[in-house]
Amino acid sequence: MKVLLFGEYNRAQWNIKKGLEKLGHEAIVVSMRDGFKKVDVDIEIKDSYTSYALKKFRILLIKVLGFDISAHSIKKQIKSKKKQLSGFDIVQIINEAPFDFNRQHQKEIFDWLKDWNDEVFLLSCGLDYPSVKYAYDKQFRYSILTPYFENKGIKKDFSPALSYITEEHINLHKHIFKHIKGVISNDLDYHLPLIGYKKYLGMIPHAINTSKLKYSKPKINGKIVIFHGINTYNYYKKGNDIFDKALNLIRAKFRDQVEIIVTRNLPYKNYIESFDRAHILLDQVYAYDQGFNALEAMAKGKVVFTGAEKEWEDYFDVEKDTIAINALPDAQSIASKLEWLINNPDEIEKISENARIFVDQHHNYIDCAKQYLKIWSNAIKHQS
Repeated sequence: MKVLLFGEYNRAQWNIKKGLEKLGHEAIVVSMRDGFKKVDVDIEIKDSYTSYALKKFRILLIKVLGFDISAHSIKKQIKSKKKQLSGFDIVQIINEAPFDFNRQHQKEIFDWLKDWNDEVFLLSCGLDYPSVKYAYDKQFRYSILTPYFENKGIKKDFSPALSYITEEHINLHKHIFKHIKGVISNDLDYHLPLIGYKKYLGMIPHAINTSKLKYSKPKINGKIVIFHGINTYNYYKKGNDIFDKALNLIRAKFRDQVEIIVTRNLPYKNYIESFDRAHILLDQVYAYDQGFNALEAMAKGKVVFTGAEKEWEDYFDVEKDTIAINALPDAQSIASKLEWLINNPDEIEKISENARIFVDQHHNYIDCAKQYLKIWSNAIKHQS
């Protein structure tokens, strides 16, 4: 089978590709490199208008002439690669709107990929209409829009998310759902909002290539090391402000017992190396399930504060705070759990071992690739 994986967040599609290749299939990832993260791709789509000066120039052109030079450039690149992007059995697009420009341009790109290839599927991985609408309607107990409702940050921080419930995007969403064979989610934050959608095919957990992630049993001889990697673009959406408050409480109480490492906007390869010395990693607050960074850290043996809600415990049949620590949107709650681990270092060792076993059992990239092949094949047979 020939598979085109279009778009990338972290290494979500890259690991699916690697799993498919291990199973004897042909797969390529075509995408930009996910901003500062600089992830691996086979065919890179470049946005040359990301510097401050060129962004200003782009905005001016849009305002004065209604012409988006970035959209024009990216569409031109994709069209020039028609031969390389044609003739695939499966196209899996990572998002309803993988580019930061007008939805009409994105509709054209979707239609090209649909017309050049056999079958198109959507991967719900990141913001899309179902998940943002679900969050906006407050059907989650808390979500990435909770800080928006609490007036944290500025409106601009939330405009990318809110763009998914505009009329312009809803039209794109309807068009995509009309033409795809189906949509697959890769964690509970996208699975729950999709329940009930006619074309929803189910959840396949994030694919993690554990062969590339060496497990390191935590050695606690001196200070307990806590790592907090901040993406300043998502500071409030990830709950980094809450983690910062919790860390201030820990510094005041355990100054001589902990070492706290804080980084900002590291490229993927630097990020994955930078937390190697850590025992505990603070990932994100407003989630029900673990995202990609959390799972890779868990595979390396870190105790991760992230999404691990009751729905996740039930889905995977696991016990609370034994594999990952559920980070609630409350600084005192997070500080209390950190204090528990500092006072009980044996728990760090237990959770570390459990975390690696869990990722191996549920997120192995080859097993996940098998699930994609099965779901794609069944959907095609069912609708043919």
